[in-house]
Amino acid sequence: MFFERHEGGERAILVHLEGLHPEAREDPQEFLELARSAGAETVAFVTVNRSQPTARYLIGTGKVEELHDQVHAHAADLVIFNHDLTPSQERNLEKAFECRVLDRTGLILDIFAQRARTHEGKLQVELAQLEHMSTRLVRGWTHLERQKGGIGLRGPGETQLETDRRLLRIRIRQIRQRLDKVRSQREQARRGRRRAEIPSVSLVGYTNAGKSTLFNSLTESGVYAANLLFATLDPTLRRLELPDLGPIVLADTVGFIRHLPHKLVEAFRATLEESSNSDLLLHVIDAHEDDRQLQIEQVEAVLHEIGADELPMLEVYNKLDLLDGVEPHIQRDDETGRPIRVWVSAREGRGLELVGQAVAELLGEDLFVGVLRLPQRHARLRAQLFELGVVRQDDHDDEGNILLSVRVPRAELNRLLSRAGEEPEVFIQQHVLQ
Repeated sequence: MFFERHEGGERAILVHLEGLHPEAREDPQEFLELARSAGAETVAFVTVNRSQPTARYLIGTGKVEELHDQVHAHAADLVIFNHDLTPSQERNLEKAFECRVLDRTGLILDIFAQRARTHEGKLQVELAQLEHMSTRLVRGWTHLERQKGGIGLRGPGETQLETDRRLLRIRIRQIRQRLDKVRSQREQARRGRRRAEIPSVSLVGYTNAGKSTLFNSLTESGVYAANLLFATLDPTLRRLELPDLGPIVLADTVGFIRHLPHKLVEAFRATLEESSNSDLLLHVIDAHEDDRQLQIEQVEAVLHEIGADELPMLEVYNKLDLLDGVEPHIQRDDETGRPIRVWVSAREGRGLELVGQAVAELLGEDLFVGVLRLPQRHARLRAQLFELGVVRQDDHDDEGNILLSVRVPRAELNRLLSRAGEEPEVFIQQHVLQ
């Protein structure tokens, strides 16, 4: 039995399982937020206590009958499960309830489809949807599982189902090729930024932790930010000037969630690579969330999956406006004194300067910020520093020496000085960020 997919705003019954293994357990409050973000009108929330799922329905036959009655009593359009269903379970439940059934992955995919704005984002969502659909295609074509026949319908020896599976595979391959091209374009842009010595910083974190609000506050941008799960899908990059450091590129990225479907991680790999190639990650955390430790662990798990778990990280505890008696401040490592955590309120704009200060300290550890005194014979070295774009101010002293105020990576400066045959005594003033 196949049911057409409709727009949002449908009446939905939510089904949540309790008693499962802790690793498989989901958060009921987060489930409600996911349904709201998808545009569903929740008419009933049913909790099922079951430690062992059944192969046919996931839940027991008694609960299936009870839910069938509720579907008709509430005139529900669909039933959403807070767990992944196998294709056969989804098919069996739709037949039993006589309405559409959606699992957790399908719900998240629907939200992603609504949020995608750019061509790249739409391609990534379509790829994830097609891969999810490919295992459930049989449901839509049970009446066509036979050879085509009749006048004008005698086909190439394929069933309709086989034809559609083949077309799906072709479309999936086309999307992958386009996304590979996007990935290569992103890598080219990153190489350009690296050549210009512009550090990149990515905002990562659990969905709805306030990444986009922080991004807008720091960069004075107008990126869409809302109290919804997965409000941001398409990555946004902005140039930001930091005191004592200079320009950086700040990236706002898609939020993570507990048990984020692997298909989505794969589909959004081109986007997520923006994080894995950053010089620093800002892990935005909802300081008001009771389960924030679980959310932190989930973000770390996804970062591990995309190969970004070894990158330097600064934790940004957001939403101080919802806490009592906590002021914006920087927490430092007891041994090294390096910033490890910043407490802010992105919505109220409190503590934003502390984020800039902490980022400048962490990125400026291998940076020389100061004044170089060069004899006139080193005009070539002066020209090379200008080519790198690291000179802030150019002047001369009374003896005719060149005075250059620079901000340059220490390794690059040492390389240039070595080629010019100069010793570090050419420094007359320096400020190392600490």
